[in-house]
Amino acid sequence: MDFHPLLIQFGGSFVAILVLAGLVAVMKLGGRPSFKNEAAVALAAGEVEYGFDVARSSITRKGNAALARDADGRIMLIKRHGNKFAGRILTSSAQAQEDVDGLAVHTGERRFGSVRLSLSDASYWADAINRL
Repeated sequence: MDFHPLLIQFGGSFVAILVLAGLVAVMKLGGRPSFKNEAAVALAAGEVEYGFDVARSSITRKGNAALARDADGRIMLIKRHGNKFAGRILTSSAQAQEDVDGLAVHTGERRFGSVRLSLSDASYWADAINRL
């Protein structure tokens, strides 16, 4: 039985992809990071801006984003971006609106965009952000 060369090439490529996917799973690469506790928020905030010392923070119900405030009153929004976290310190151009299920934050920065957060203390953060 003769196999067409393209069928053999396809089979080899398919096996190679399966082997690579298996290696990724065994090595536990990739994944979806989430905030488990306030220490994780403090670590991420320190990575976004060196020296940002979190005085208060709130984590979303799914753990995919957080808000952090330092002693100087600066507020940082941190969200998942791929398999890492990205964050911005909010400025006076940021606005927040309470929603039925949490908070909508418009950062005022086109590249970072707007973020919906399901927080239990949304009213505190809405007031704090709108006072910036």
